[in-house]
Amino acid sequence: MGFSAATNVAGMGILRVGVVTPVPPFTGVNGDAGLDIDLMAAIADALGDRPEIVAYERYGDVVDALEAGEVDAAVGGLTASGDRAAFAPPYLITGQALAVDTRRHPHAHSVGDLDGLTVAVQRDSTAEEYATTSPAGSVRVCDHLDIEGCDGMIALAPVLTELTKTLPGVDVVQKGLSIEHIAIAVAEHDQQMLSRITVAQAELEEAGTLQRLRRKWLGNPYADQSLAVH
Repeated sequence: MGFSAATNVAGMGILRVGVVTPVPPFTGVNGDAGLDIDLMAAIADALGDRPEIVAYERYGDVVDALEAGEVDAAVGGLTASGDRAAFAPPYLITGQALAVDTRRHPHAHSVGDLDGLTVAVQRDSTAEEYATTSPAGSVRVCDHLDIEGCDGMIALAPVLTELTKTLPGVDVVQKGLSIEHIAIAVAEHDQQMLSRITVAQAELEEAGTLQRLRRKWLGNPYADQSLAVH
C-alpha cells in the first residue's frame, strides 16, 4: 500500500487515517477530538495533505484496515509492537496503569491486591495482553472500556486518568505496570509512507508543535519522552 491517490477539490492529497475510538485522551474526546486527531491533522498539514478519518472500534480492526490498504496510517493510543504493522518513532512513552473502585475496595492499591476481583480491559489492546499474563485477578474483555460490573480497569495511564474524571470513587492506584511506546502505524511494507510520516513528525517535534499537543492533552510537553513516562 502506498500513498492514497485520491485528491480533494483543491488538488491536495488525502491522508486516510484509521482511528480506534473512543480511546480518550487520544481519540473520542467530546465526540471526535483528541491528541491523536490533532497529531494527524498536523502531520497531514506538514505533508500538504488533508486528513480523512475512518473510525474503528477495535485495535484489531484498524490493523486489518492497514493490511487491506483501506487506510494509510492508524492511531488511537497504539503501542509500537507486533509484526503486522510498521511504526514511526514514538511520540509518547507511557505505560499500563490500574484504576480501582476505591469506595468498595479501599485496600486495593496494586495488581497484587486483585485476588478475587475483576478488572476490565479493552479488546485487542496491550492491556488485555498484560492482564491475561499477570496476576491481575479475573479479566473481562470489552469493546469499550467501562468499569460497570467490574472492580477495576487496566489501560494506558493517560486513558485511565481521563476516564476516572467522570467516575466518582474510581481512582488510578498504580502506574508503571509496563513501558509502552505510542506511535503512528502504517502498513508493514509501506516504507514510503513510513518515511514521509517520520520526517513530518520530526519537523513538528523540532518546531514545538508536538510539545504543545502533549501539553494540551496530557500536561506533558517533553520532547525527550524518556524523561516523562506517565
